[in-house]
Amino acid sequence: MSELSRNKLKIFNDPVYGFINIPDAELFDVLEHPYFQRLRRIKQLGLSHLVYPGALHTRFHHALGAMYLMSQALEVLKTKGHDITPEESKAVLLAILLHDIGHGPFSHALEHTLVDGLDHEQLSFLFMERLRHLQPEGIGMAMEIFRNRYPKKYLHQLVSGQLDMDRLDYLNRDSFFTGVSEGVVSYDRIIKTLNVADDRLVTDEKGIYSLEKFVIARRLMYWQVYLHKTVISAERLLITILQRARELARNGHDLFATPPFKRFLIHSCSLQDFYNDKKLLEDFALLDDFDVFTSIKVWTGYADKVLAELCKRLVARKLFKIEIQKETFDPQWVEEIREKTAHVLKLSAEDVKYFVLEGHTENNAYDPGVGNIWIMQKNGQISDMAEISDQLNIRVLSNPVKKYYICYPKEVWELSSK
Repeated sequence: MSELSRNKLKIFNDPVYGFINIPDAELFDVLEHPYFQRLRRIKQLGLSHLVYPGALHTRFHHALGAMYLMSQALEVLKTKGHDITPEESKAVLLAILLHDIGHGPFSHALEHTLVDGLDHEQLSFLFMERLRHLQPEGIGMAMEIFRNRYPKKYLHQLVSGQLDMDRLDYLNRDSFFTGVSEGVVSYDRIIKTLNVADDRLVTDEKGIYSLEKFVIARRLMYWQVYLHKTVISAERLLITILQRARELARNGHDLFATPPFKRFLIHSCSLQDFYNDKKLLEDFALLDDFDVFTSIKVWTGYADKVLAELCKRLVARKLFKIEIQKETFDPQWVEEIREKTAHVLKLSAEDVKYFVLEGHTENNAYDPGVGNIWIMQKNGQISDMAEISDQLNIRVLSNPVKKYYICYPKEVWELSSK
């Protein structure tokens, strides 16, 4: 190994796992690319820090953590006799390192707002295509694994599945930074019990209790952190701000925005647009949380009353009151809220839609649509975790829980509650 390569085998001090090694010089080349460094400026949990002040960790943190867990999982599978070549090891590490590179500002909060109809996984693949020149063979194989087109299907399941290294890292990491201890899972125990049977990822039967805790942790973290009612309120406010800004920008208003941000405000961009215009992805690669929030701060003084008021509320954390329930809201009651909001804020009937926001959210802790968690019993039989778990009814947890919400200004709620 050359001296230059040795200098790339860096060590990161991670607050969750301790010291993380970069196992390959070529991985470090990808990590140093501006596309990847952008992840330092994108919060892992969007606006969750408005509820949990410590939740300021980034997608960069998460990608490194997921890569570390993947390296641990590969070593376990190799020691159990499964043939994973050095080339495959590097490719699956590249795949997990790059799996979130397509996230835009504030991560999931703006998933379909800046770029219509495209999720972060599609954008991640576009970035992989653009980075392929760095390592044609390694990233090429990583792309095949990422899209589940590589012959060894269990490698894809390690990257994206019911029990992947992505989930193992974000549960522990998000739990650490939010202080919500319910999200802690025994990642090391789960990884030690990983195995492969019939070209699918399985776990040895002795790991079932850790897996049960994993499923419950996901359920608790979704309702306590990811779908916390105040987080929903904050993120809906952010989305509404960008919807109003986009409407104004497309009607000729000269809004302050960084050049790449302005491009996505004015234009709708499809997947084909990214292929037709190579600069489009370069502009997206310049976007991060700072572009959006700096613009929002400037817009607090903009002439448009609706945009300015929405921005002031987000900057000052004067979030909308949110009510959540399992049933849909009474339409007559919602109309009363609209009328009161229009009266209190002196809004037109058209503009009220920006201040009374309805929607629903849902979650299921164990989603068979993503793939089952397979358990290899001592007799060699492979069974779905839901069939053999005796501690909890996994089938119940696989049913989506749907909740409806409405957000509106707190001063309207205070008026209504008197």
